[in-house]
Amino acid sequence: MIRYTLIFYAIICLFCNFHAQNNSEELKKYTQQDTLRGSITPERSWWDLTYYDLEVTVDPKTKTIFGKNTIHYSVTEENNSLQVDLQPPMSITKVTQNGEVLEVIHDGNAHFIQLKEPQKLNSNQSITVHFKGKPRAAIKAPWDGGFSWEKDENGTDFIATSCQGLGASVWWPNKDHMYDEVDSMQIKATVPKHLTAVANGRLKNISKSQNTATYTWVVSNPINNYGVNINIGDYVQFSEIFQGEKGDLDMDYYVLKHHLEKAKIQFLDAPKMMKAFEHWFGPYPFYEDSFKLVEVPYLGMEHQSSVTYGNQFKKGYLGQDLSGTGWGLQFDFIIIHEAGHEWFANNITNVDIADMWIHEGFTAYSENIFLDYYYGKKASEEYVIGTRKKIQNDRPIIGDYNVNSRGSSDMYYKGANMIHMLRQLTNDDEKWRYILRKMNSNFYHQTVTTEQIETFLSKEIGLKLNPFFNQYLRDTRIPVLEYSIENNVLFYRWNNVVDGFDMPIEIISNNEIQWLYPTETWQTTTVKSPKITIDEDYYILTKNLNQ
Repeated sequence: MIRYTLIFYAIICLFCNFHAQNNSEELKKYTQQDTLRGSITPERSWWDLTYYDLEVTVDPKTKTIFGKNTIHYSVTEENNSLQVDLQPPMSITKVTQNGEVLEVIHDGNAHFIQLKEPQKLNSNQSITVHFKGKPRAAIKAPWDGGFSWEKDENGTDFIATSCQGLGASVWWPNKDHMYDEVDSMQIKATVPKHLTAVANGRLKNISKSQNTATYTWVVSNPINNYGVNINIGDYVQFSEIFQGEKGDLDMDYYVLKHHLEKAKIQFLDAPKMMKAFEHWFGPYPFYEDSFKLVEVPYLGMEHQSSVTYGNQFKKGYLGQDLSGTGWGLQFDFIIIHEAGHEWFANNITNVDIADMWIHEGFTAYSENIFLDYYYGKKASEEYVIGTRKKIQNDRPIIGDYNVNSRGSSDMYYKGANMIHMLRQLTNDDEKWRYILRKMNSNFYHQTVTTEQIETFLSKEIGLKLNPFFNQYLRDTRIPVLEYSIENNVLFYRWNNVVDGFDMPIEIISNNEIQWLYPTETWQTTTVKSPKITIDEDYYILTKNLNQ
């Protein structure tokens, strides 16, 4: 696929609501609360999460919740002050350990539990945190999340949580930092008897009283805090078994009763997704916990093994093609994108939210990988190139570390195009597939940094990619390939780039592919034609000095 030049422009559309969560924010001065939330504080570093036992009762009439979370942990250093996070207007009512009530020092969203018992090295301990309150109502879920207190078309309560970026501590007390994932957990949700509560993992038990029903869900795998959710509504369930790489995978679907028939048709994209992504990325990472799609009153989110769906049973993004190529209408965007996060966000999770491109770049890239599997390489190329018009180059993709700061929303489709270029540099589609699968295997159920991903990809592709990543992740400039041709001699170099940028690139000369290895210094090579074209798969600008 070839192009002479790229035209970039900013557009306002529904996509911006989904992906530009914080591009409109002014550059801000960070506060102590930002540091307490975004850094591995001394009160967090000495204990390792092992298990959450979360119980929550939801009252739709008053829009309040209450419950307790028993936090199990192992002691890696001796200490007696432990940080738990919970955001106002939620409040901690009591904390106990071994039956004793503990003192709590409150500092905004952070709460420092003063432990009485010696926390011996390598011992296993637990505390129980009781909480209650009227949790923050979602303003525009999932981008500005919290609790969504909605009604369905029949006037029945339709409730869901969403808290990416905002933090799971918006509704339940936990160790609210990405670096330490709990190994497993239980979620027990009590709701009015006529409603169903769906959470992560597998349904273990349903118990009913005169007015309420309690649904107990068990998560067997590590899970990040924002991936924990509860969804409450007048649900019905249907299911199927997918014959996957690791055997039988239960795929369950929870939708509102009056949407059942539409969902049975629309959710045919789910097994198609699973087949394509297992091919490219490796086995679904959570067989033990099954896979679920759960209808919610907002667009959707990547909650682990409980992917939420609100795309109105339409192809594309609410019926629109984000790429402008037509290919975006060949699949349900929310099913494909949000389920792609099971591999990138839920299996491989960033340590710091500043590195959220690892989640969003690879998952945006999964959209065209899905197309590649079913419609071929040309379709996938056209789609990812078409999404470039969404790129704003307003600020670097990587945010500020240790203050809970995301980078630019360009992490989505600039990130996807960057990864698409890595496929070109690999120059072998089977090797590229091997790399993606190996990545999910090597970092299976781990939290990672950008540097770890850069090192892995550089080694596997066999190129020194540090300047490449600096250019596309830490800079906003688009590389410019300057060139001129005189008597079939091509003069060429990179301009508008970071120091050391030396990305190879493909050109077409006389219908033949020719590799160039530009640097910031002028170089020459012989070409077979006085005209060349540049492979469009590379996200660059070109400048022909002959014109």
